[in-house]
Amino acid sequence: QVPLVESGGGSVQAGGSLKLSCGLSVDAFRRPCMGWFRQVTGKGREGVAVIHGDGDASYAESVKGRFTISRDSETYSLHLQMESLKLEDTAVYHCAIGKNCQNADIDDEFRGQGTQVTVSS
Repeated sequence: QVPLVESGGGSVQAGGSLKLSCGLSVDAFRRPCMGWFRQVTGKGREGVAVIHGDGDASYAESVKGRFTISRDSETYSLHLQMESLKLEDTAVYHCAIGKNCQNADIDDEFRGQGTQVTVSS
């Protein structure tokens, strides 16, 4: 079992910030690719950011310059710092792990249940 547990979602006004965190098991932390994707009801999945085992990161164009993905090898956690949030960032955010990164998304083997981020005007 490779559990992933997200935290840090919530409601914020446009222009505000939030930090999402994802607790992983030791085994999960060793996957070559970790990242975040988001989903809006009735819309498709959008890869947000990924980070490789060597620390190299990729971002969706829609969040580049505003979001930062990071990993903490001491606490086995994955983070997504979100700045200058926009209305269109409203979604359920999932952390995920897998063998392969696909640009800013993951060919995921496991994913968390998600945490809601709501941005209001």
